[in-house]
Amino acid sequence: MTKSGYPYPPDEFDVAVPGGAPVGVHRAPRSGWSSAWPFLLVAVVCAAVAWGGITLLSGGDDPAEASNNGSPSASASAPSASPSASPSPSTSAEAPQQSVEELVAAMDPAAAYIVFNTGGTVNQLAASTATNLEAVGVANIEVADVPAPEGVDVSAVTANTVWYGDGREAEGKALAAALGIPESNVVMNDAVSSSPQAAWVFMFTPPAN
Repeated sequence: MTKSGYPYPPDEFDVAVPGGAPVGVHRAPRSGWSSAWPFLLVAVVCAAVAWGGITLLSGGDDPAEASNNGSPSASASAPSASPSASPSPSTSAEAPQQSVEELVAAMDPAAAYIVFNTGGTVNQLAASTATNLEAVGVANIEVADVPAPEGVDVSAVTANTVWYGDGREAEGKALAAALGIPESNVVMNDAVSSSPQAAWVFMFTPPAN
């Protein structure tokens, strides 16, 4: 470049040194892009290397998916609902109590029964007991003028009681329900099982019903 075409004013870099060459020359100012692109290139290369490393470590899966492997799946099923607070009906609950009419209706219509005289006003008590049973539909009732069949020990019987024969529990419970006798005083007895009757009734006090 000729001196006449040199655009810069003379300075210390234009001083000649032995050999005739100038100390330095002016350069045109560098653009912003020329200064920034090396840094951008380094950033792109680093990002590519990091992406490739994550892909390799995750066995080829999508790195975004691999990064979620340690966290619970969003679609994981929720814990099962706790049992309802309302109690379910107990399987051991007692069946609804049947009425006297229902119990009597279930009795064998051909079965026979005896009411024994056991007290001082025996005839009246036995007769009123039979009347009460007939009023609720019990048939074939006999009133006995003795406290018990001959040879049968009833010394332990001291309260209104029903003895029933084998397989005649339904009849025994129906008689007791009609007369207000507690179920604890309704028992199966072999003497009744061998008799022609389905149940025997021993009355000491007027029927509770």
